[in-house]
Amino acid sequence: MFTGIVTDIGEIVGFTPTAQGQLHRLRIACRYDQTTIADGASIACNGVCLTVVASGAESGRTWFDVDAAAETLALTTAKHWKVGTKLNLERALKIGDELGGHIVAGHADGIATLLSREDLPDMARFELSTTRELARFVATKGSITLDGVSLTINTVKDATFSVLIIPHTLTVTTIGAWKAGAEVNIEVDLMARYAARLTEMK
Repeated sequence: MFTGIVTDIGEIVGFTPTAQGQLHRLRIACRYDQTTIADGASIACNGVCLTVVASGAESGRTWFDVDAAAETLALTTAKHWKVGTKLNLERALKIGDELGGHIVAGHADGIATLLSREDLPDMARFELSTTRELARFVATKGSITLDGVSLTINTVKDATFSVLIIPHTLTVTTIGAWKAGAEVNIEVDLMARYAARLTEMK
């Protein structure tokens, strides 16, 4: 489990397609202490929970390896990742950690497309669209995770919604580089999903 509070921006420094392209082995450089990364640990990469299969340090920089499997490649923006891609990183939640965002599973539900970006005096406003299936879980003032970042939904209209991003978030995540036309991973709020399921079962 995660909270959607990004703790580092990693960079893909190694990329190896395997299993006829159905599996991608990624090497991601980061600023985490390598001694704290155990094989089997979960790290959210742009909102996608991936399992560490190896880690080490080289030239004073920590790296860890993960595998992106076929389903991840089919459902998320991982299919576009390559050497040089920057990723929002978050370590798995520990009991007693501060819940600064909201409960995030790291299981991306799909992709949202960035329709527009408006740079305002003290923040930036982004309008995005997603599928109607996922849009039913999106509500004004509700929580949403975009590329691993916990955000509050500002407005909603049909399958489009907007978020307002403060300068700090623009600086410490990859959101500052977002442009119209980009695709981002989306994870809807778990509580919204459970509420919808309960309603369906009545």
